[in-house]
Amino acid sequence: MCGTENRTELPLVSAASGCGCCSTDASSAPSTAADAGGTEFTVEGLTCGHCVQTVEEAVSALEGVESASVDLVPGGRSRLTVGGTADDSAVREAVTSAGYTLISN
Repeated sequence: MCGTENRTELPLVSAASGCGCCSTDASSAPSTAADAGGTEFTVEGLTCGHCVQTVEEAVSALEGVESASVDLVPGGRSRLTVGGTADDSAVREAVTSAGYTLISN
């Protein structure tokens, strides 16, 4: 590209916390705004955009889910908003199977 590079500077997480998709420890990742009127859940273990994508895809694949959106809080508790009629226990199972922890809804 004409000798120039376009790069986005991303914050690094500590090696101790790691990334759910890149290491054995879970953390947080970037996400999109939550849909109005959806059911909200608290998720731990997301550290990066790949983590967010993994959770959103796992939950979106559930029957009855119209939308799934994660608001990332790196190294903290992220918010998952699910639109549609999916059962809470199915959402919990999808998040857990993806390698993360669903704290509450």
